[in-house]
Amino acid sequence: MAVPLEQTQPQSRWSLRENQDIVLAFFVIGILVVLVIPLPTWILDTLLTVNISLSVVLLLGTIYLQRPTDFSVFPSLLLVLTLFRLSLNVASTRLILAEANAGKVIQAFGSFVTSGNFVVGFVVFVILVVIQFVVITRGAQRISEVAARFTLDAMPGKQMGVDADLNAGLITEAEARTRRRDIEQEADFYGAMDGATRFVRGDAIAGLIITLVNVIGGFVIGILMRGMEFTDALRVYTQLTIGDGLVTQVPALVISTSAGLIVTRTATQENMGADFGRQLSQYPRALAVAAILLVIFALAPGMPKIPFIVASLLLFVGAYKSKQSLERKRAVALATELAGEEVAAVPPRTEDLLTVDPLKIELGFGLIPMADPKQGDDLLSRIQIIRQQMATKMGFVVPVVRIIDNMRLRPNEYCVKLREAVIASYELLPDYFLAMNPGLAEEEIEGVPTTEPTFGLPAIWVSPANRDRAQNLGYTIVEPPAVLATHLTELILSHADELLTREDVQRLVKHVQDTSPSVVEELLPNLLTLGELQKVLHNLLRERVSIRNLEAILETLADYAPRTRDAELLTEYARHRLAREITSQFVDEEGKLHVVTVDSAIEQEILDALQRSETGEHIPLAPQRATAIAQAAIEAVQPMVMMGHEPLVLTSAPVRRYVKRMIERQQPKVMVLSYNEVDPAAQLESEGQVGA
Repeated sequence: MAVPLEQTQPQSRWSLRENQDIVLAFFVIGILVVLVIPLPTWILDTLLTVNISLSVVLLLGTIYLQRPTDFSVFPSLLLVLTLFRLSLNVASTRLILAEANAGKVIQAFGSFVTSGNFVVGFVVFVILVVIQFVVITRGAQRISEVAARFTLDAMPGKQMGVDADLNAGLITEAEARTRRRDIEQEADFYGAMDGATRFVRGDAIAGLIITLVNVIGGFVIGILMRGMEFTDALRVYTQLTIGDGLVTQVPALVISTSAGLIVTRTATQENMGADFGRQLSQYPRALAVAAILLVIFALAPGMPKIPFIVASLLLFVGAYKSKQSLERKRAVALATELAGEEVAAVPPRTEDLLTVDPLKIELGFGLIPMADPKQGDDLLSRIQIIRQQMATKMGFVVPVVRIIDNMRLRPNEYCVKLREAVIASYELLPDYFLAMNPGLAEEEIEGVPTTEPTFGLPAIWVSPANRDRAQNLGYTIVEPPAVLATHLTELILSHADELLTREDVQRLVKHVQDTSPSVVEELLPNLLTLGELQKVLHNLLRERVSIRNLEAILETLADYAPRTRDAELLTEYARHRLAREITSQFVDEEGKLHVVTVDSAIEQEILDALQRSETGEHIPLAPQRATAIAQAAIEAVQPMVMMGHEPLVLTSAPVRRYVKRMIERQQPKVMVLSYNEVDPAAQLESEGQVGA
């Protein structure tokens, strides 16, 4: 059944909530209209009532605030309400001088407050102006100036604190953006409040001037133009002027109080009333002393006893209730503390002891300050940066590194454990600097000889006094936390395949599936299992090939998996697909790839010895022959290392993985590439050959 067209179109309904900008625009335009066009008395009565209502709402809103910046629109609202109140002053002045009648609201204020005596009303009006101008407005303005200055001065430090928490991994990028935005809003708010309070002060001065103009102008108009008696003119115009001044100064006083409350408000988790009750009730002795003092006043001769006694009784009750509340809080805190001690005293479950940390650093007690941000060391932030770099460089997320102390280690020793197995250890000198000679320094420096833990290079621990001298001589200076961080980075690269679990692979695949679901659905689980994919990724990471371009890896596996499910062979196909990424790691600034090639006779020897069985492919070469080939390759790349190039061996694709197996037993850091893994854009530079 067809639906009529008029039923499919959404009905347009004007909503106040959805058109608040239009309402505000009309309100501001209406203020300007009131300044020019005369108003009937009934409209003026309505607008004066709205003015009083808005001021009360504004005051109550500031009382229930938890943070000043939650009411960030307050400075602009203060300006709009001040302009609104001044426009009402102009409209009421026009009616008072032109008609000697300004409506029932002004008439009621003038007759009720003055009690028929315009002198009393004038005195009350002056007192209100003095309170607003001298006390509230002046104090709020001064506080706004100080708050704005200190907020702007503290802004860079707060921004640096956010960056430090982000680098240490304590907050996420989204949380950092939120905190930066809050800091900027706070600075903008207090800066705007500094200017807005000046409008309030000017409003008080304008109200006083308008009152004097109304009185003088009323006398002139009443006596000279209307022919009124002096006393009648004084009574009528003074009463109306005082009523007009009171009906505008009372809301002005309320709004000034709101401004003072909001600039003196500190950020808490509760509103102002709850803060008053909680903080005043923390001192029951103060309440009791005040109650006793009031009793003494009540006993003094000539003092009214009932008010002082009633007030003292209320303070005694408050002191008693506060004491009971504090005792209950102490009891709850003590019970919580005892419960925590009992929980701590209970031995851990046996099942909890089965948990194994993927990566852990144990520190001797002399190195514990390195992991304490309060003492200024940045080991935690360095580790967070390492995890981010690994995600960018290698394409997988390193698990959280747990740092604990181990009193069984030497004071300055640390050890790194991979699934509770020690993979490296080293001894630092926290108060020294590690100096390494990159080959430019000819003069020796005084210090403690050692070996750099990452690459096994000779180094010297130099004291802070010799640091500048060593740096001037050409030594590379490294701080102890940087030594540990560099060592950890190399260990993660060397054991990346062991860190990548099946759950990690599942998360990486899920990430690719969000953007490219077709390749994942084609490959898993139809062609390969998750475990077989994990083996391929392990093979790539073992030779430090990044798996960040996982989509390309999965596409390659989907192309070749129907032919073979051999993880080794699939890894070679994936490496061919990643030729550009692999080559970019080794080319120099001129785009040249410096390599050592393998003699074709050795390649043919390996291919002739290759045998296939049910367990896979293997080469039954004699151990002495395999060692000789590996040693020849290591000797061939030595000149490259001396020239500052990566030790790189280039061979044909069918034998690449077998050559790598032979060499890595002797020197695992020698890289072996095939011709299929070289980017055509790279310029090959042969630096030697692995001969037969």
